Amino acid sequence: MEYLTPNFTKDMLKDYTLLIPNMCPTQFTLVKAAMESEGYHRVEFLDNCGSEVSQLGLRYVHNDTCYPALLIIGQFIDALNSGKYDVHHTALLITQSGGGCRASNYIKLLRKALVRAGYEYVPVASANVSGLEPGSVPPFTPKMLMKLLAAVEYGDELVALRNQTHAYEINKGDTDKLMQQWMDEIGGWIRSSKNYLIPSFNHNFKKIAASFAKVPMKKEPKVKVGVVGEIYVKFSPLGNNDLVHFLESQDCEVNLPSLMGYAEYCCANWMLDYEYYGMDKKMGQIAKFGLKVMNSIGMSMSRAMKKYGFYAPGSFYELMKKPEGILGLGTKMGEGWLLTGEMIELIEGGYPNIVCAQPFGCLPNHIAGKGVINKIRALHPEANITPVDYDPSATRVNQENRIKLMLAVARENMETQG
Repeated sequence: MEYLTPNFTKDMLKDYTLLIPNMCPTQFTLVKAAMESEGYHRVEFLDNCGSEVSQLGLRYVHNDTCYPALLIIGQFIDALNSGKYDVHHTALLITQSGGGCRASNYIKLLRKALVRAGYEYVPVASANVSGLEPGSVPPFTPKMLMKLLAAVEYGDELVALRNQTHAYEINKGDTDKLMQQWMDEIGGWIRSSKNYLIPSFNHNFKKIAASFAKVPMKKEPKVKVGVVGEIYVKFSPLGNNDLVHFLESQDCEVNLPSLMGYAEYCCANWMLDYEYYGMDKKMGQIAKFGLKVMNSIGMSMSRAMKKYGFYAPGSFYELMKKPEGILGLGTKMGEGWLLTGEMIELIEGGYPNIVCAQPFGCLPNHIAGKGVINKIRALHPEANITPVDYDPSATRVNQENRIKLMLAVARENMETQG
């Protein structure tokens, strides 16, 4: 049976509220500024959470379906039920990667859930560049795309600098106060169409890094933990039970790979589709150019952070070489080779303790994450990796206890290496 709901169309821009799951709070706050400054009436990233969200998801989505789909759809239905929105002038936006992962099918599950919940009139939009859901892709002008790029790049730098500074700040609250100042300033830039073009990035990356370097810090040995995994569970506080704050409560320094890294991964895969399999040549050439541009921006950010004493990853092209001997670059379902590469990059960068966060039953992540751990340990004996499954039936206490065991091993290793 086909479940149909309206598509989000251009004429809805001026008077519809657009609800979007809040996967990356920092980056998406700046994305909101970009979208609203370019003609979207009102954009709201959902932060409703709690047991009612997962229970609603379970009511409308089969429990064998991917955990992120269950949470996202539960969040949408909960928001529509809340009374906060005029549901006849509210639309929902969901991203689609276009790959072989189940994530490409979330929108079908969402439409079905809306019909069953009595919201068959609520429009659905799809953010994708893979040709999926024609007619429901919201309009993105070149100017808006540049603003979105700037929002994610600046957001990635802020997250990285905040996490590396927060762990060592002398005066509690200094880092988050500075973080908010930059969020307000960058949001102002984007809304007023300033500093969102590539030539302005290098100067601003340095300016931001320099300000975090001035926060009074007491550098002392701490357990350094990297977080990798399926993109939603890795980044979303709802999806991972606020994992970053839990690790910080355990006196750890946390490293979260960049959101732009996933965009580079998608570009690299489109490029590889042409090089390996002879698929769309034009898309391959566009992807190759796009990857070159994004990597150039990433290296500019990396140099700025290193200049002021912060850790920063290397070139994305170097990252592509790291899974060599473990996984081929043709392994690209879900997070594929990126997940393996990020773990190795973190270990080599001084973050040997890693939480691999994955939805229970996510086959690509169980293969490219959990499945390669023994091989990574053989190549890097210092690696201390623990996979953690996230699922409605998995309790937060059990997840946190599993992570605490990993941290206990990490502290023992620190004392031994002392």
